[in-house]
Amino acid sequence: MPSSSSSMDCVASKDKETPPLNRAAAWWTGETVAVVTGANRGIGHALAARLAEQGLCVVVTARDEARGEAAAAALRARGLRGAVRFRRLDVADPASVAAFASWVRDELGGLDILVNNAGVSFNEMDTNSVEHAETVLRTNFYGAKMLTEALLPLFRRSPTTTSRILNISSQLGLLNKVKDPQLRRMLLDEAALTEGNIEGMASRFLAQVADGTWRGRGWPEVWTDYAVSKLALNAYSRLLASRLAGRGVSVNCFCPGFTRTDMTRGLGKRTAEEAGRVAAGLALLPPQHLPTGKFFKWRTPQLYSKL
Repeated sequence: MPSSSSSMDCVASKDKETPPLNRAAAWWTGETVAVVTGANRGIGHALAARLAEQGLCVVVTARDEARGEAAAAALRARGLRGAVRFRRLDVADPASVAAFASWVRDELGGLDILVNNAGVSFNEMDTNSVEHAETVLRTNFYGAKMLTEALLPLFRRSPTTTSRILNISSQLGLLNKVKDPQLRRMLLDEAALTEGNIEGMASRFLAQVADGTWRGRGWPEVWTDYAVSKLALNAYSRLLASRLAGRGVSVNCFCPGFTRTDMTRGLGKRTAEEAGRVAAGLALLPPQHLPTGKFFKWRTPQLYSKL
C-alpha cells in the first residue's frame, strides 16, 4: 500500500512530552524556508503544520497536485503564523526534482530546512513482498538523495544559524537488521565507505530481486525492500553529514516509530501529530544544540555506527 510517510518499527525508550518550543529564543523568522516532502497527509502534513505554527515559511510538496493543493489550503485555513505554499514534486522523477530546485532558487531565493519525508511501502503489516522493490528504492533512497543533492547549493548558510536536513527513516534500516557479515563490515567502515558502495548495495539487492535470489542473502527480514531503502538512506545520511561537517548544514535521521498512518493501516502506538511534533522539534533545535550525523530513535540521538 503506498504512503507518503515513514512510520514502521521503532520503539523508543521512555517517551516524554516534547518541551514546547521557545519562540522568544527562536533562531528562525518568517523568512526561514522549510521544505517538507510528501506533506499532503500523515506525518509530513502534521510536521508541516507544526513548522507553520511556529511561524516559518513552509513549502508543502506532493506528487498529486490536487491533493497537495488541498493539504496546503487546509493548513492555511487554520490561520497558522507562517506562510504555507504548495509545489508539486515527484522525488523519483529527475525532471520534477530539477524543476522544483529551480523554483526554490527563483521564487524563494533558497531554503533553510529540508525534511525528506516522502516515502512508499506496498506491504501489508504481515507481508514481505518485494514486487515493488524498484519503486520503493527509487522513491525512498534514490529520490531523497537526488532531491538533497539538487538543493544543496541553495541552502542558506549563516555564522549564527545552521541549515538542516532531516531524513525521515526507520529502525528497520539499522545495521542490526543486516545478517550479511560482509555487508555489515562495509557499512561500518566509515573511512572507506563511499556513495558508490551504497548505490552498489542497492543495485545488488534489486538484481537479486529480479532473479529471485534475494532470500537468505542476509538482508533485513521485515519489509525487506523498505528496510533496504532506509538502510541505504541512513548510510548516505552518515556520509553526507561527514561531507558537510563545518560547512553550515547538519544532516540527521529520525525514526518516528510505529505511528498510525496509511502505511500502517491506522495501527500504531502514537499519532501522526505526535510524530510530527517531535520531528519539528528536531528540525528546529537551537544551533548550539544541533548535532549532525545522528539517528534519532524518537527523541534519543544515537551514532549510526553503534547501532
